[in-house]
Amino acid sequence: MHNVTILGYEHAYASAITGALDIFALAGVTWQRMQGKPPERIFNVQLASVGKRDIECINHLTLKSQVAIEDVDQTDILIIPTIGGKLEEVLSANRNLLPFLQYFNSKGTDIASNCSGAFFLAEAGILNNKKATTHWGYAETFAKRYPQVDLLSNKLITQDGNIYCSGGGMAWFDLTLLLIERYCGHDVATNTAKAHVLDISRGNQAAYAQLRSKKYHQDAEILRAQEWLESNYHQPISLDQLANQVSLTNRTFLRRFKIATEQTPFSYLQSIRVEAAKKLLETENSSLEAIVTKVGYEDPRSFTRLFNSLTGLSPSQYRKKFFRTYS
Repeated sequence: MHNVTILGYEHAYASAITGALDIFALAGVTWQRMQGKPPERIFNVQLASVGKRDIECINHLTLKSQVAIEDVDQTDILIIPTIGGKLEEVLSANRNLLPFLQYFNSKGTDIASNCSGAFFLAEAGILNNKKATTHWGYAETFAKRYPQVDLLSNKLITQDGNIYCSGGGMAWFDLTLLLIERYCGHDVATNTAKAHVLDISRGNQAAYAQLRSKKYHQDAEILRAQEWLESNYHQPISLDQLANQVSLTNRTFLRRFKIATEQTPFSYLQSIRVEAAKKLLETENSSLEAIVTKVGYEDPRSFTRLFNSLTGLSPSQYRKKFFRTYS
């Protein structure tokens, strides 16, 4: 029997706690029952909190802890669920969790964070010089706050030694299945996924991300250039044309654009065109060639390569996954 401890705290996501509890507890149970075989529990799962206090989650659901984290000397897996409240407030109110994370890390425990739970691991210093991921929407904040962490924000799951991180708020099931596979093998993980109708290999969260406009800078001319690009991305665009829009020389425009947005003008333009294509793929039955033309490209093959590099999916795969059907 493998021991799993989920570390609860105020304003965590309830689903990231209860979902992981269910999947771990039912590994070796649900599938066996479906096959008419005796269930075989594989994981002993418990919810822990400081002082064994009840946990009021972000949706106001109160969960009862089974154990005080102070009394847990050994566990095979420690899960840090998603932060549901305001990051700064939750991190500040729960700094007493950090010594426990450091303690279990020193013992070589497998520690796994879901979504914004990675901020706790970074605050504890145990992500320094390690690969990690978090929700794509928090990636910029995370990277600025923890520059010593090797953040791979497109990845849905990362592993570096005994530390595991997962991306989106509902990525707890990807994380849980990965850990089940680590401890019990591929067959048990696959059967658990089948029993709960889960996709076992998503792997990437880039397709879910939206364009981060990067307009938090104070360069007025570059802001005007960004807004012009967002309105005219479907047209052929040259560097001369862009620089002229804001009355700058090409060299000055390139330098200031990169300082302001951390991208070149044309990588920014590519991101805008891919974002526009994503919206068309979600809502229209037009051919790929027609969509490529609408967003300002001429060669469907080169655009497909670009789309894949930014989203992790081909346009056809993206459409299959996200196309909106209405009755």
